[in-house]
Amino acid sequence: MQLQQQPRKQFQENNEFIRNEKGMVIKMDKPMRRYMKVGTILHVAYGGLAGGEGPILECLKKIVTDPYFEVVEVARMKDPATRRAAADMIACAHMTSAYGGQGRMLGAGLNINDLDEEGRQKALASLKEGIDEAYEIGAADFSFLAGTYEKETREESFQKLLESTRELCAYARSKGDMPVLCEVFDYDIAKRSLIGPVELVKRYAETMGREYDNFGLMVDLSHIPMIHETIQENLLPVKDYIRHAHMGNTVIKSPECPAYGDEHPRFGFPNSENDVEELAAYLRLLLQIGFLNEENRPIVSFEVKPFGEEDADVTMAGAKRTLDLAWELV
Repeated sequence: MQLQQQPRKQFQENNEFIRNEKGMVIKMDKPMRRYMKVGTILHVAYGGLAGGEGPILECLKKIVTDPYFEVVEVARMKDPATRRAAADMIACAHMTSAYGGQGRMLGAGLNINDLDEEGRQKALASLKEGIDEAYEIGAADFSFLAGTYEKETREESFQKLLESTRELCAYARSKGDMPVLCEVFDYDIAKRSLIGPVELVKRYAETMGREYDNFGLMVDLSHIPMIHETIQENLLPVKDYIRHAHMGNTVIKSPECPAYGDEHPRFGFPNSENDVEELAAYLRLLLQIGFLNEENRPIVSFEVKPFGEEDADVTMAGAKRTLDLAWELV
């Protein structure tokens, strides 16, 4: 599917107050910690960890000793001893963890909606192994992404995705009550994921939501411009299925620009799409639809990666500063 990129409409909202879906005014004089658990993704914030090796514990310690964060999102850790040490460190720091299985697909070239059954089974086996690891470390949820597809066989790929998601949800349910979340990605720029444009995301979520109460969606501010949708267009049709959110940035003005595509550069990166105002608009709508709330605070994590020679700790400081400024506008 190829679409011409259209200019995004700005999300305008009265900053003095927000009304929820029941029409009640939400007073925004409370700290953001009252409405969400702020987190970050370990293997994105610090390079060299995506393959499940490297200085995992050293980098993890930087996050768990930072009181700004309540959540750390982890991924594959090949060494069982490292997984146990990581779980102990997270528990000792009184933090929540989440597990991202996306790298298991991307790093190995696997596709959960592969039309080749052998390939689909390999993807399933890897994600089930990831679910095992997620339970082992006590993760709050497990996430994955839909694979690539061909336009001519999109419906066949969609049916395979449903089949695989059913297996993942059932497998996770057999071990406990951990939610299984599909992250919404771009469909024609970088990851070229089936899920995808909002009309297909809505169909997918409604189908799975009727069958499994442990299914949900993960949304990401950095992916919304890549899907050629506004924040409202991307979130409102699927608002009832959102269970986890990411905050990030992207460059899509031209393939010639540094950090083009799904690279998650820092907020305010040259030629990028998202900074303080866009993050504020995203959070404002998430609050308005009830995703951000005081009763059951959801995970909202940074997905911000240093570009080139940028320092990881400096990049993370910038992300936190951006979120603080954005919340002032909410």
